[in-house]
Amino acid sequence: MTITVLKPGMLSSFQDLGRHGFQHLGVPVGGAMDGRAHRLANLLAGNDEDEATLEVTLTGPSLRFEAPGCIAICGAQLHPSINDAPIPNNRPIVVRAGDVLAFGARASGLRAYIAWHGGVDLQPVLGSRSTYLRGGLGGHQGRALKKGDVFAMRADLSDRDLDDLSGRLWEIKIYLPATLGAQPRTAIRAVRGAHAALFTPAAVREFFSSDYRVSPHSERMGYRLEGPTLALAHTAQLLSEATSFGSIQVPPDGSPIVLMADRQTTGGYAKIAHAASVDLPIIAQSMPGDVLRFVEISLDQARRLDSQREEAFDDLQLALAPLRKLFGRH
Repeated sequence: MTITVLKPGMLSSFQDLGRHGFQHLGVPVGGAMDGRAHRLANLLAGNDEDEATLEVTLTGPSLRFEAPGCIAICGAQLHPSINDAPIPNNRPIVVRAGDVLAFGARASGLRAYIAWHGGVDLQPVLGSRSTYLRGGLGGHQGRALKKGDVFAMRADLSDRDLDDLSGRLWEIKIYLPATLGAQPRTAIRAVRGAHAALFTPAAVREFFSSDYRVSPHSERMGYRLEGPTLALAHTAQLLSEATSFGSIQVPPDGSPIVLMADRQTTGGYAKIAHAASVDLPIIAQSMPGDVLRFVEISLDQARRLDSQREEAFDDLQLALAPLRKLFGRH
């Protein structure tokens, strides 16, 4: 039940929801950049939300299935195909031995997530199968995929009638709640940070009213933004403190950085704001050169948005009960 990598793509690495509980030891959380797409792909493949998916970036890989399986692809639209025949995002797709999954030109987004029914056979490291590229741990040998790599699926569908399974999966109506859809937004909702008082009032107004362009020097650790520089009113020295996904810190050059999945564990730069967790996928799917704008919301509003997202995932989980039943799961 193996899969062979024919082409690795630009950057393809296995990710789950992260390596939690070890920041105090200097181990970053990591995990999927677009947690929403990662969770959706798993649910549509009949998995729990935290199974490892393959995060592919811009140029997807080519993978040959040596055994039958079921996959789902969510996130960026990179024109996936099986044996050169187009397949849709956001649907469970049955694959057969010898099938080749490939990707074409980008239509939207930056990162797509491939989930396999039953998950991929990877050894957990500190409770997570996520790949931490800088540290060389987790995932498949602690690195991005290379040509010739072989990895295994955990589920065996070799005894299933694949035509029947494919037909029955296709009959299942899948409606994604609006909260979970890939809605285009350039306005990122953000909560004013505890260090906002260290900035000049003009800098805070500038941050919440200006366009910022995603820098080419943006990656899984952080997104650097190009735009108006933000001046501090006070140059008080700050103690380093724990960082979080979506914190927007401002180094001495005044150009903000959004901390992303592979962020450092601690940081001492002033944080002007924190992006709402529901909008982190928008940042994660943004390309260098894309324009982002931040709008201020309250902490209570951010919490309500977070609750609405989780309720939408709960509703989808219930709606997908017939899909899980097809795989013998409840």
